[in-house]
Amino acid sequence: MITVSMMQFRGCSFIFAPMQKSELITELIRSRRSVFTQQFEAGKRIPDEIIWQALENANWAPNHKFTEPWRFTVFTGEGLQKLAEQQAAIYKQYAGSKFKQNKYEGMLVTPQQCSHVIAIGCKRSTDQLPEIEEVAAVACAVQNIYLTISAYDNIGGYWSTGGITFIEEAKPLFGLGPDDLLMGFFYLGYVKTPSVSGKRRPVQEKVTWVG
Repeated sequence: MITVSMMQFRGCSFIFAPMQKSELITELIRSRRSVFTQQFEAGKRIPDEIIWQALENANWAPNHKFTEPWRFTVFTGEGLQKLAEQQAAIYKQYAGSKFKQNKYEGMLVTPQQCSHVIAIGCKRSTDQLPEIEEVAAVACAVQNIYLTISAYDNIGGYWSTGGITFIEEAKPLFGLGPDDLLMGFFYLGYVKTPSVSGKRRPVQEKVTWVG
């Protein structure tokens, strides 16, 4: 008896033998690309079920001591306008000498070019783990979001640490406390202009193999 499995890839369901799983995940990882707001199809909204699928997959990221430190705030519909206004106001109030008018204006526009924007937070367990371990766990969760949307031909996005990410006063907007971290925003939309194929230097240049 041959055991088969089913997996969804690029919006389609496939039945495959176990030996094919490695090929499928390799293709998914290597075809992942960042797709930016100027490449999005304006005004088209991704079904919320797909966003929930990406978040559920993010929730399965590895983490030490089961702290599950990732926190997500999702903005869509009228929420995009709310995010745009709030982040622009925070930036204008707290940027100080680093304030740039074009950056301020961009904050008012960028969210509204998207279908959804996900604010990415790290809820710290300061009495249990070093910060780097929980930051790494959240990064793994974001990679799961990346890979999930990569399974759909016409959906894309990118993770940005720009805007108000490093302004301390922005944290309460996303339910984060002083010890927590705001780790940026994931912008999502339907793809009008695909990104070009990626490339990497040989992995052998980055590996020391002992034994």
